Amino acid sequence: EVDVELVLAADVSRSMSPSELEIQRRGYAEAITSNEVLTTIGNGMIGRIAVTFMEWAGNDLQTVVVPWTLIDSAEDARAIADTLTSEFHGNMRRTSISGALTEAARLFDDNGFHGLRRIIDVSGDGPNNSGGPVVPARDAVLARGIVINGLPLMTMDGFSFRWGIEDLDAYYLNCVIGGPGAFMIPVYDWSEFAEAVRRKLVLEIAGLPVAPDAVGARLRRANGYDCMVGEKIWQRNRQIWMDP
Repeated sequence: EVDVELVLAADVSRSMSPSELEIQRRGYAEAITSNEVLTTIGNGMIGRIAVTFMEWAGNDLQTVVVPWTLIDSAEDARAIADTLTSEFHGNMRRTSISGALTEAARLFDDNGFHGLRRIIDVSGDGPNNSGGPVVPARDAVLARGIVINGLPLMTMDGFSFRWGIEDLDAYYLNCVIGGPGAFMIPVYDWSEFAEAVRRKLVLEIAGLPVAPDAVGARLRRANGYDCMVGEKIWQRNRQIWMDP
């Protein structure tokens, strides 16, 4: 029995450069071994959590880097950090948030843990453009009582301008996150990443209400928000490539 079963789902799509992929892995490693996160784990009702780390890209491209692991000591957290930073792999094509959410939810099945809460923590630098639509996938996950929190990576570069959207935080708010107490923390610069992950883990593990202004979420859910924007961008760019 654990306080939280937590899936960390990290984007490794083609829009992420090798240096960004390394920053992402090191940021999670730094956060999960921080004193703040370890103290929060120890102060829980049970005092331990279970974590797995999954990287994702296109619809059928998900890889479990760290299998389900119990954390009730600094040594457990350090073992996860060592696995994350032992080697770094390249990126993969497309961005399927729907596929990532579906696979992340499946990881809870028969994982050997029973959590008071189950959470998927998904980070990404663009909207869904592969696999099924994101909203039905999200809703199916929420129907299982799983909370989805988000870490939209709003660091703009050449790939982001072509494949991304300026209001990725609004996209995550309206199309990705959900469940009781769900929240997101946007990242505007890679220098902020490790700190954002640390804050997010503390809030998730503690299970306390999150005020919107405490996480920079200045947005509100909007009726009629276009959750198919990523698929439309993909089709537009694909048509440009195919034109003579």
